Amino acid sequence: MTPEVHRPPDLLLADPDEESAAKAMARFEHAGVRTIVCRDGAETLLQVGAHHPRAVLLAAPLPVVDVARVTELIARLHPVPVLVAAGPKGADEATAAVTAGAVAFVARPYRVEEILPFVISGTREEPESPLVVGDIELDPAGFHVYIQGRQIYLPVQEFRVLRYLMEHANRVVTRQELVRALWGTETLDSNTLTVHVRRIRVKLRDEGGSCCTIEAIRGMGYRMDCGPAPART
Repeated sequence: MTPEVHRPPDLLLADPDEESAAKAMARFEHAGVRTIVCRDGAETLLQVGAHHPRAVLLAAPLPVVDVARVTELIARLHPVPVLVAAGPKGADEATAAVTAGAVAFVARPYRVEEILPFVISGTREEPESPLVVGDIELDPAGFHVYIQGRQIYLPVQEFRVLRYLMEHANRVVTRQELVRALWGTETLDSNTLTVHVRRIRVKLRDEGGSCCTIEAIRGMGYRMDCGPAPART
């Protein structure tokens, strides 16, 4: 199915296996997800820039440019949710992509019903209201974060972690809850979440001077706490 003119496709699928890609595309289109297909990492980056899809699904391993590098460049140049799919042969490359910012690691061969919730969540037509906690304002529609009116830049998955913590501010969010909600798995490498939270802390504190902190609660998870916002001058 050819995407409608001037309307971004819902999903860009990057898969070097022509038969696998054709089967997946047919199932996505049957579910109402407008899909375009690429064969390698370099083509994916070109098509993301040209078509601005609402979500990207990368099959690992991916030729020419690997999925971790593609994920990193998409996060920098056109931040949209990136999912990575892999069987046993692509597991290491997929894990590297999750560390680089992919929002979920899903099975390959594809289980479309497993992927659809991520795609649908990235294709909502109604704009969401900004979320404000302490001196942080998060704009879900534009993927923007402001601290005391000054913008800071977060990759997609760090953005999603911060958003979840803001939505559950002042209570402990377990590691298992975060991993399940944001990656859709129970088996994420424990260091991946730790690294994302550490990077967010640094950006809130050093780049933004925020009154909010993310506290690690030993043996449990994380809690976002916010003190009084400093007065603007």
